[in-house]
Amino acid sequence: MFLSDLVLGLHRQLPIVYVTFAAIVCLGFLQRERKIGFGTLGVTLLGSVLFFVTTNFGVWAFDAMYPRTAAGLVECYTAAIPFFGNTALGDLFYTAVLFGGLALAESKFARLRESAMANAV
Repeated sequence: MFLSDLVLGLHRQLPIVYVTFAAIVCLGFLQRERKIGFGTLGVTLLGSVLFFVTTNFGVWAFDAMYPRTAAGLVECYTAAIPFFGNTALGDLFYTAVLFGGLALAESKFARLRESAMANAV
């Protein structure tokens, strides 16, 4: 992703994007260890919302597109709402593909199933 950022151009929100991705990875680890009870679907949607909130806050805080007022913040989030649907749908799609693919592979290959059982204990 960093390589594509180099090609497409670096921007002021880059640290926010990468820190948010790291936080979403942490959510995944917490879910894996069953320390949060949202389930895969819940964590996926939580990650989508977290990305929406943090990155759009960064646009408001670091770009001159919106006034740095409460009204400007609301305007920034409102303008971003149409993009959130595609973000959430994309996240749900890839989560279904990746976790569904893993479940399918585990159902077909006993060794994967045994490995998953050993990791769950």
